Amino acid sequence: MVEDEDSGCFLTSEQAEGYGRFAGAPSTDELERFCFLDDKDRRLIGKRRGDANRLGFSLQLVTVRCLGTFLTDPLDVPSSVLDYVAEQLQISDASCVKWYVERPQTRLEHRWEICAEYGWREFSEAANELSHWVDHRAWATGDGTTAIFDGAVGWLLKRKVLLPAMDSLTRLVSRVVAAAHQRLWNTLVDLLSGEQIRMLSALLVVGEGERVSELERLRRGLVDRSGKAMVAALNRVAAVTGIGLGALDLSAVPQRRVVDLARTGMASNATALRRRRPHAKRLATLLATVVYLEAKATDDALELFDVLMTNELLARAERQSGEDQRKRYPRVARAAGRLAAAVGVLLEADELGPELTVERLWDLIEGVVSKSELRTAVANIHEVAPPDADPGGEWRAALLNRYPLVRKFLRLLVETIEFGASTDAQSTLAAVMALPDLLDSKPSRRVPAGYLDARLVDVDLVPAGWRSLVFRDGRPPETVDRAAYVFCVLHLFHQRLRRRDIFAAASSRWADPRTQLLTGAAWESKRESLLVSLQLPEDPDRLLGEATSQLDAAWRHIADRAGCGEVTVGDDGRLHAAAVSAIAEPPSLTDLRRRCQAMIPRVDIGDLILEVMGWHPEFVAAYTHVSGGGARVTDLAITLAAVLTAQALNVGWAPVISPGVPALTRSRISHVYQNYVRAETHAAANAPLVTGQAGLVTAQAWGGGLVAAVDGTRFVVPVRSIDARPNPRYFGRRNGSTLLNMVNDQGMGLAGMVVSGTPRDSLYTIDLMYRRDGGPRPEVFISDTGSYSDMVFGLLNLLGVSYRPELADLPDQKLWRIDRTADYGPVDAAARGRIDLDRVRRHWPDILRLVASVHSGEISASDAMRMLQHGGNPTQLGDALAHYGRIFKTLHVLSYVDRDSYRREIKRMRNLQEGRHGLGKHVFHGRRGELREAYHAGMEDQLGALGLVLNCITLWNSVYLDAILDRLHSEGCQVRPEDVARLSPYMYKHINVHGHYSFPARSLDTNRRELRDPDAADTDDG
Repeated sequence: MVEDEDSGCFLTSEQAEGYGRFAGAPSTDELERFCFLDDKDRRLIGKRRGDANRLGFSLQLVTVRCLGTFLTDPLDVPSSVLDYVAEQLQISDASCVKWYVERPQTRLEHRWEICAEYGWREFSEAANELSHWVDHRAWATGDGTTAIFDGAVGWLLKRKVLLPAMDSLTRLVSRVVAAAHQRLWNTLVDLLSGEQIRMLSALLVVGEGERVSELERLRRGLVDRSGKAMVAALNRVAAVTGIGLGALDLSAVPQRRVVDLARTGMASNATALRRRRPHAKRLATLLATVVYLEAKATDDALELFDVLMTNELLARAERQSGEDQRKRYPRVARAAGRLAAAVGVLLEADELGPELTVERLWDLIEGVVSKSELRTAVANIHEVAPPDADPGGEWRAALLNRYPLVRKFLRLLVETIEFGASTDAQSTLAAVMALPDLLDSKPSRRVPAGYLDARLVDVDLVPAGWRSLVFRDGRPPETVDRAAYVFCVLHLFHQRLRRRDIFAAASSRWADPRTQLLTGAAWESKRESLLVSLQLPEDPDRLLGEATSQLDAAWRHIADRAGCGEVTVGDDGRLHAAAVSAIAEPPSLTDLRRRCQAMIPRVDIGDLILEVMGWHPEFVAAYTHVSGGGARVTDLAITLAAVLTAQALNVGWAPVISPGVPALTRSRISHVYQNYVRAETHAAANAPLVTGQAGLVTAQAWGGGLVAAVDGTRFVVPVRSIDARPNPRYFGRRNGSTLLNMVNDQGMGLAGMVVSGTPRDSLYTIDLMYRRDGGPRPEVFISDTGSYSDMVFGLLNLLGVSYRPELADLPDQKLWRIDRTADYGPVDAAARGRIDLDRVRRHWPDILRLVASVHSGEISASDAMRMLQHGGNPTQLGDALAHYGRIFKTLHVLSYVDRDSYRREIKRMRNLQEGRHGLGKHVFHGRRGELREAYHAGMEDQLGALGLVLNCITLWNSVYLDAILDRLHSEGCQVRPEDVARLSPYMYKHINVHGHYSFPARSLDTNRRELRDPDAADTDDG
């Protein structure tokens, strides 16, 4: 059955059958919550005569509590409910309740009494109030009618309102939701002028000789990296902004509703949008889509500009200068050899004494190298490295050859995108905005081609590294080199843009992060609650005093251990820590692993995914239609399992298609993929898996879920994409992207994020913490050796998280102290840095505002970190935060040196992360393990599916490891807890991930598979 909310029939047959009825036996928690009889209940029940009346009255009482209504047949309850209530009433023979239904009037009287005593109301008394609630939720959230219907049932139960007939409630919800939607569409359409309506409608028209509509053309992203592609990207921005919707004030409509409409517009083809009824709905969807496209097109254009500057211009110029240096090496080597020979003679000339003359010295030099050869050698060396040469001068000179590329898009860039700048970057922005007119102006006679009038350029803007090229020797008077000045300004503009000192107003990724900080009235209204939530004081003295005492005590403890020879201190006073040695595996652990691998059932990957779906129905329920409505398709779980399998295994649709199965046809799979599968539904489906894992005994032996590791998995992207970047170490000569993921100590992935290339993990660690799909927030973060900075230590500590990166270069770590006069004995030389607490105090109010803004989601931590640095150097606020972070960085290093168990915990989590990476590579095996998605959204969808399937495997393995350990215990086998703690949830030899995949519906059953016999001969090696 396909549900259609517009027709008013939006409940599945299962939901309809479960309305106002018991859908199976309640859990133990539900029995204790709804069916427990307290003193008031017992006093009221005690007024009944006879066990049948007491038991029947009690059943009606607990039924209305649980369901919100009275059953037509009060005895139509699960046996567990009947037994639980009878046991509380000490009625040994519960079958006596059958006499309760003989007199109908008794049942009715009991219902009236229960309603009167416990405050239950008729639905008619609360219908208007419920309508207001449904209207508000439909307007604010855009949830589908099914979700709102479920919420309405909960609303009625909470307020003790008896459930009406199902048709009455469905009609009310349908009517109010439809009215809220219509009001939303009308509100948006009323903002449009007649010309804008005409332009929006024209977007859906396929022009003569065209294959796609204008909307589909504008939605198409960029993949090429060239000047021509940059021009096309900027023309796309101009086309979208030309519609003139960016200036519309949409504040009257919830932002979430605009986003939902835009998501629908981006996912639907032009034909579907043209058929969209009513007319207001179509126009509202187009409006939201165009508003979204304005930011998206700007993001894409600036992303491409970043790629061109970073990879196509700067990187190529550096490679070219390096190749030129290698080509000149033989000539330079010969010249250096001649100069060395001459200098050797000079060094030996001191032995000749005062009788040495210049003529005699030249005779000695010419004995090894002639004067003409020396002149040639000096000229060759000066050509390669002039006396006043800048170390980066060669790549800058090589960059000038690429001037025609930037000339193509320079005017479009500054005229199409509206830029803003911080105070420090105003001069750079003004210079880049003036470039097009400066280049196109007709030069005067005294300024030849290739040069610019120096009076028209910002000479003070040119930094030292560019001066030798901009003001090159031999140029005409009062001129500057044109190409050098253009690239100098563009280079500064690019640097400022990446730091967000220059920003694009219409962008989302390249916007001004400072405007996202809490400020003014918004900060004052939220300050108290946020600081209480973070447990941060407005006066930092007590907090800093405690940190001072803690750091001083840690230094003195390390000093005592160093004095006893328990901590290694180098000759230079630096600390050293021994490498963590592997703990030998006892025979009991080896045998336990063998038994687990032999007993765990064999399973195909499709069966495994479906089985996990059967355990957690909310898994499938999380996949909602892109329209936000309640539309569903039959056998959605089977099609979803096929989509997840194809994406996670990277094998495409062909191996999962079964033409004879309606749920596995190509059209059905494509429909579900386009309308149900996206990053946010993956995240919602992951939440019940994380919760399910946390309740397993074996998972609890691995950890409590409060320790997490963050690391990245690298993927080569062989297709053209502006969202992939080079890194020869990981991608060879090609480009790639990274899936940053956060894994807790129970083996479950909590969050994932796709980033271009291989950026530092520390920029995104905190973002992952706030993007997690489920589970409690980790209290400890562990990362690799290249992912930390002093500011990250400070920010994470203020957010209430302990940061523990692995340290590969411990002796080179600069350690810090607060008390300059303290004597730490043998480790005093190691504490060579000083923390300035006064700097922290001066900037404490701004630090609090920054931390609170990150915690409340006003600004991402990655944007905040960029804002705190200028050209690799911290701002004053960033420096103050870094000084605070150095306290906890030093404490981390001292703990790392002091405690072997501390290092082992870090190493264990890093090994766990590597184990997940190994499982991921095994699963993501198709197409040579390469990610062939050109667009960022496609990458997030596919790698989100991979992360979800990895969690399915982890949960499935953990469930069966639980069963295996129970079996071993019941058979009298001695299983050591320390061995269980070293089992891995990432076993995969028993899982088949190759071949043509099947998805049998029987796998959705909640029954567990039979364990294998560990001692039986295994004829299938998997």
